[in-house]
Amino acid sequence: MTTSRDAVEESTLAQIRDVDIDDVLDYVHADLKRLPGYLDLYRRYLRQRWDVYELDFAQDLVDWRTRMTEEEREAFVAISSGFHHGERQVEVELPVFMLGGSEESKIYMSSQIEDEARHTIFFDRFYREVVGLPGDDLQDVLDASFPYISETFVGPFGLLAYQADELRRDPENAAARVRYGTTYFLWIEGVLALSVMKITLTYCRTRGLLPGYYTGFTATCRDEARHVQGGMRFLRDAVQAEPVLLREIHDTLRTILSMNGAVSRRLALEALGWTPEEVRRLMIRQLSMKLSDVGIDLPPDIRERIERIEPELAGG
Repeated sequence: MTTSRDAVEESTLAQIRDVDIDDVLDYVHADLKRLPGYLDLYRRYLRQRWDVYELDFAQDLVDWRTRMTEEEREAFVAISSGFHHGERQVEVELPVFMLGGSEESKIYMSSQIEDEARHTIFFDRFYREVVGLPGDDLQDVLDASFPYISETFVGPFGLLAYQADELRRDPENAAARVRYGTTYFLWIEGVLALSVMKITLTYCRTRGLLPGYYTGFTATCRDEARHVQGGMRFLRDAVQAEPVLLREIHDTLRTILSMNGAVSRRLALEALGWTPEEVRRLMIRQLSMKLSDVGIDLPPDIRERIERIEPELAGG
């Protein structure tokens, strides 16, 4: 009998359109307690890589123009634009993080960089062919989608850019690597990205809309399973090797959570079927599950801040 895990694990790009996003999110967490090795993740990448140019956005264009309200389109673009820019940012910054890792992790990280490039093209195609943003090249479309980005993009991705500059100066600095890993693997990928996936893909599946987007973004979420598992393995191994590095995770989380509510406008996600309280609970659950599964404890002050998370999102 084929299980939901088998369906996620083995589906081709054509088949993954029929996979439920909740099954993919369960798949993300399935291996977090044991955390597969880097070469295991690389082998999985070779089985699961997909061709972004095989996606067909023809029905998506019809849905976008005739079956979605203006409020739905605005909310959808707003929550997705952070992903558009986030994929491009980490595509060019991950090589810096890769430099200081083990040989096995470098092999695996090369696959994640390729994933991020594919995801960048996925959003470029969606924004050109469905949303209709203008542009002759990738940068033009990035510039066109930038005004839609949630304000919270500036916080975590600005912090990540600063941390990437730290690593450029000293790629093997263990504390700097943990700070970068906490911001990117735990928060941006493990909380923001998976929350955006849950929100937009649930909307698409419930409404029967945007099949090209659903297919490509579900495949992207499967890729994220490898990324989150690889990133959490890095954080767990780093703390086990040098327990003092746990303080870097804690301090980075304090910084991120302090920035979380610093916005003057919020996303109107009700148009996509999500209340602010539902988004807040989703984000808390995503963060808590990652920390619990890999055994990273938190002091009381951070736990209190997590309970006050604001439901503002930017993915990547």
